[in-house]
Amino acid sequence: MNATPPTGTGGTTAVTDAPIIAVTGATGAVGGRVAQRLARAGVPVRLLARDPSRLPDLPGTVAAPPAAYGDAEAMRLALAGAHTLLLVSAHEGPDRVREHTTAVDAAVAAHVERIVYVSFLGAAPDATFMYARDHWHTEAHIRVSGVRHTFLRDSLYLAGIPAMAGTDGVLRGPAGDGRVAAVAHEDIADAATTVLLADTEGDTRHDSVTYDLTGPQAFTLAEAAEELSRATGRTVTYHPETREEAYASRAQYGAEEWEVAGWVTSYEAIAAGEMATVSDAVTRLTGRPAKTLATYLSENPDSYRHLLKAD
Repeated sequence: MNATPPTGTGGTTAVTDAPIIAVTGATGAVGGRVAQRLARAGVPVRLLARDPSRLPDLPGTVAAPPAAYGDAEAMRLALAGAHTLLLVSAHEGPDRVREHTTAVDAAVAAHVERIVYVSFLGAAPDATFMYARDHWHTEAHIRVSGVRHTFLRDSLYLAGIPAMAGTDGVLRGPAGDGRVAAVAHEDIADAATTVLLADTEGDTRHDSVTYDLTGPQAFTLAEAAEELSRATGRTVTYHPETREEAYASRAQYGAEEWEVAGWVTSYEAIAAGEMATVSDAVTRLTGRPAKTLATYLSENPDSYRHLLKAD
């Protein structure tokens, strides 16, 4: 069966002999930033999404036919002719590992030569953070697939730190005195772009390499609350919940049990020391320092706008 030709995004098509890089998650915070950077670099980029109408309008990129990770045939058609796949992890859910492995198998069937997978820091079968276990299983599947690969293990996002605090100015969670070296989306995107572009120049140094992508400092959530206090001008505090308190305080959201477990275990992983790793990979890959929490907050005041209320 012949693949459906990708349709142009913004009426333009990249014209180059460089290998095609397929980018998933191009409507999201990481994939979208990577797509922008690759487009500026002038390499041919194919953007994948369930709904192509939501893809960014970038010069020199093309939109693949609609493809969901769990749809093997749609993914195979969308990836036909691509050399490299940036596989941004799917949204959290109980079926995510199957979706990931289906997408990997489709890439192999489409003769994709290389997968750069956006994983998570401390991915392991016994990780405290339940989604880090999903990432380990996905990594294991990629390894046995025989395809060339690079794993980018991101820490928690810096954007998530102010979001942890409620409008009452309290950051709650069972993280104890543990530390986390949270990382900016921009730093992940720049690092991923470096890894993706290297192969277009015949540089295979990133093959079979795992990079921990973190911020330059590991901080406690109490220290994060202090930084938020400085940025907002109001007192923000940290309340180290017990597990029971954490589940009770999140019951109000009416979320599925697996989703709440993901939230709670992310804090517990911090308490267990599983997110305290500080790596220089962002600097080594991008040539500049990774962003600190203070820098992120100064550059993104909207991230804490919900906290700009009187005590």
